[in-house]
Amino acid sequence: MGRPSRRQLLKRAAGLTGATLLGSAVLAGAGTAAAAVATSKRFDLTDGSTEWFREILLQDNRILQSFSFDNTNKHLYTAQLVQAGRQLPGETRTYTGTERGTNGDLCVTRLDWQGYIIGRMYLKGFGHGVSIAAEPSGNSAYLWTETASVPDSADVGYGTKIARFKFANGAVLTPDSHRVTTFAPVPGSDHNTIAVDPVNSRLAVRHRVGGAWKINLYDLATFKASTFTPLAAITQPSVLTGVTFQGYTTFGQYLYTMDGTAYSYDSAGNRTSESNTYVTSIDWNTGTVVQRSLSKAGESLFYREPEGLAIQVPDTGNPAAARLFLGFGSEESLTETDKKASFYYKDLLV
Repeated sequence: MGRPSRRQLLKRAAGLTGATLLGSAVLAGAGTAAAAVATSKRFDLTDGSTEWFREILLQDNRILQSFSFDNTNKHLYTAQLVQAGRQLPGETRTYTGTERGTNGDLCVTRLDWQGYIIGRMYLKGFGHGVSIAAEPSGNSAYLWTETASVPDSADVGYGTKIARFKFANGAVLTPDSHRVTTFAPVPGSDHNTIAVDPVNSRLAVRHRVGGAWKINLYDLATFKASTFTPLAAITQPSVLTGVTFQGYTTFGQYLYTMDGTAYSYDSAGNRTSESNTYVTSIDWNTGTVVQRSLSKAGESLFYREPEGLAIQVPDTGNPAAARLFLGFGSEESLTETDKKASFYYKDLLV
């Protein structure tokens, strides 16, 4: 799992895992914004994507939902729905995958940066895991997730609040656990999820209120003190309407989102679709879509479903070397039961 050579990077940048920038007409679909965020560089979404991990196993066998980095301790945290048939401590029976999804039961896996599992915990009644955030603390981390899940459809539950808790290997938490601190930054909202800017110590919260999708940006320390005055507040741009939203993150002046679906196959196992995974950058200050680009990262995966964005800082003393990571859930055949996770990154700041 070593770093790619300069030749590999140049080869990828030449187009093997490149991305295509859409025309300016698409970029007109901006949201509204109220903000005063300091200017910063942004990731060039047309830059080639470098493979970090390809098809590694997580704790449970369901699809990756989201992930976040503890850059201080060099840990990777992932979220999945709990697999069917798993009986957790205190439960009197097993549950189906549909029941786990409806209830919003999540599995969190902690991995090192060589891809080895070094811990796991379970969250019952928290949500769908669209996005999580890690906040380093000593040799571990506090995790931020959605919580207080309510059913949204036959097999999906989404959080109505935000939770913060210390990662504890082997623990099983519920929303009312004494280990969980709960926040309600936007009363009356639903589909609450959270992402972190680890360089600027900020949190982004995506939510739905009055039928409209909004994303707010907060100072981390202020948010923890339950003062919910956003640094920025935008309405989700119209270009993200009608697509399958798959995750987001924030870095400096820009919000990044991912949307798309998995490849389609016929009954013989032949692929019948191409990548429809798009990554979009949005200016916090204006709500304007700055760039929207088709991603072909991991296009050779048999099954490839976009699942999350996060910021990695390999050297915490050098934030200019930050990376924008794209996550994909995958499997090696239509009959495989264990879902795997693959990760790719972009690191060109302009």
